[in-house]
Amino acid sequence: MTDERSPFAAGRRAALGGVLAALAAPSLARAQAAWPTRPVQVIVPYAPGGTGDIFARLIAERLRPALGQNVLVENRSGASGTLGTQIVARATADGHTLLFGQTPEIAIAPRFLPNAGYNPAIDLMPIALVANASLGLVVNAASPYRSVADLLEEARRQPGRLTFASSGTGTPGHFAAEVLSLQGGRMVHAPYRGAGPALTDLLGRHVDFFFSGLPAAIPHVRDGRLRLVAVSTARRIPAAPDTPTVQEGGVAGFDFSLWGGLFAPAVTPDAVVRRLNEETNRIIADPQIRDRLIQDGGDVVAMSPQEFRAFAEREMAKYARVIEATGVRPE
Repeated sequence: MTDERSPFAAGRRAALGGVLAALAAPSLARAQAAWPTRPVQVIVPYAPGGTGDIFARLIAERLRPALGQNVLVENRSGASGTLGTQIVARATADGHTLLFGQTPEIAIAPRFLPNAGYNPAIDLMPIALVANASLGLVVNAASPYRSVADLLEEARRQPGRLTFASSGTGTPGHFAAEVLSLQGGRMVHAPYRGAGPALTDLLGRHVDFFFSGLPAAIPHVRDGRLRLVAVSTARRIPAAPDTPTVQEGGVAGFDFSLWGGLFAPAVTPDAVVRRLNEETNRIIADPQIRDRLIQDGGDVVAMSPQEFRAFAEREMAKYARVIEATGVRPE
């Protein structure tokens, strides 16, 4: 049962009047019975090529036959994922506009940005977690840095010399690098509008390192263009069992990941949410999809909408502590 003290539960109570009115509307009642009646749009609030984009397209491809409608992925990047998230938060709650929401726009932005433009606890409905992926600390293959210790030594020797990319200000990779920088000298942040552009500049040697979602980085590691120095989670991962964790590199308590899942506007009918949850969990249970997600650095755990809500709330509390510890402010 959902804890009635939780932020999402409070949001549900705040929106109760809207829920009752929506359920009473004949047009929405018909949509609930017949859903989906047209193509379903899944908004990824980042540029193509990032972890969320990869996971969203993988799920969308399998949802098409399950729902009997096209499931179209649209990238709407900007403002650390908040622009695309606003679109979904304000969309008609009939199940035809969904968000592939990730750590930045759900757990971080509402506490980090003064004008995020939405409150996930009030404006969004958690549907299903797809995967929880480790971040990979990657450098160009020609880089002299081969370990976390190498980077920290350089940062202490020449504060302000090292530059790190991120998928945007206030993303998990940004905070992971900021926590790393607390161990040594100052490092310079270079924010991008998604992992794709950040990886492009890392490949071009315009920045020194990047905490990237592994699904986006692994192809470049496998083709020898990037070097995977460490993973960000507390334990090593099956996709890269020989790669040490940042904790093993000497940074105690270091544990960051990039998770993603489906969300809908807050008053989306429960029947639609249940159907999407069931179909998504069926997809990630398929051995072929599950193995693909794991090999891309993801941890796959099927959750009910209520369990996903509780997971998101724990992540919100975690990043509130990280934001305070790093002292990072919007740029």
